[in-house]
Amino acid sequence: MTGTTFASLGLSAPLSQACREAGFTTPSPIQAEAIPPLLRGQDLLGLAPTGSGKTAAFALPLLQRLAAGKPHGARRVRVLVLVPTRELAAQVGEVFRRLGAALAHPPKMAVVYGGVSVNPQMMGLRGGADVVVATPGRLLDLMERNALRLDAVESLVLDEADRLLDLGFSAERERLLAALPPRRQNLLFSATFPPQVQELADGLLHDAVRIEASLPDGAGPAIVQRAIAVDAPRRTELLRRLVHEGDWRSVLVFVATRYATEHVARKLVERGIPAAPLHGELSQSQRSGVLADFKDGLIDVLVTTDLAARGIDVPGLEVVVNYDLPRSPDDYVHRIGRTGRAGASGLAVSFVSAATEAHFRLIEKRQNLALTREQIAGFEPVEVAQPAESGTGGIKGRRPSKKDKLRAAAAAATARR
Repeated sequence: MTGTTFASLGLSAPLSQACREAGFTTPSPIQAEAIPPLLRGQDLLGLAPTGSGKTAAFALPLLQRLAAGKPHGARRVRVLVLVPTRELAAQVGEVFRRLGAALAHPPKMAVVYGGVSVNPQMMGLRGGADVVVATPGRLLDLMERNALRLDAVESLVLDEADRLLDLGFSAERERLLAALPPRRQNLLFSATFPPQVQELADGLLHDAVRIEASLPDGAGPAIVQRAIAVDAPRRTELLRRLVHEGDWRSVLVFVATRYATEHVARKLVERGIPAAPLHGELSQSQRSGVLADFKDGLIDVLVTTDLAARGIDVPGLEVVVNYDLPRSPDDYVHRIGRTGRAGASGLAVSFVSAATEAHFRLIEKRQNLALTREQIAGFEPVEVAQPAESGTGGIKGRRPSKKDKLRAAAAAATARR
């Protein structure tokens, strides 16, 4: 919207100034469309791609409504934001804190998630909180301990709703909704819109504004995408070569399992490349420490599971490598979207073996891509693809094995808390 400013959308002078100080020169499309109806208290369904400015799109109007509303005698939770992972909780909480600091009376914030001791979080909730950002498991834990009540919530936000549902949020949803007042504003944001998200929206939202935001022409991430054909056993060796020859200093490498994060990171360290693993079985202090070291440049290569596919913002991230391809074509977008942010350029490299060629073709089809299969001298593949099973397209994961289901359940329990 040409000429649109944060002030023209109805934001107060302090919040408009906070936007300028945060580097938001003009509203992004989702901010321009979401802020006015949210200021009016309407429900909203937002479909938003990575890097669209979604968090500020709901934080700004909710902060303004908090500032304008009459506070309760005792501090009660008025805004509740539910997110799927600890890392995203911390990131959303930081946006609320940074923007809310501009208000004459900044709201009291609480960010709560599992993997750390519950006692400091309970202490932080003494005297109440205006805004709570939480993962569902830890929120339920705190409710059971009578550390907070949700009967005064005015606005509920489900952020990354598709991911919340992937992690089993459905089983906890009814308990949380039962603790909320029936009259409230509901916001649901999702990067994808599978049937279960539509079902959730139908049951949660009332006369909702629907926004399908896209980045403006030319404002999308400048990401160069490459596909390199390589035999699976030689991927680690090729990764070392690429890091050395490209002088890559900030690389996020996605693998499929916890074991692979540790194995690949160890092999890189043995060759003199500062690397570390990141996965859901690390303690929260370990996860936070590894991420901090990566952001501070103490680690060149972070080898991770899809734990880092959403909600992780690493300024200046140069390269994303799909060492293992994502199981879902939609996750390809989330992974590579970690680079090329805030106007910077980025590089996304996918290793494609004979066994994963059919799956990568599906990713290309879904994402409207057609990438040349590069071959690196000395790493020319010799493996030959086996015929795909009829009806599956050669895609692993259409029918998860018992081991897959157990692994997914364990990952869900870890990520929700």
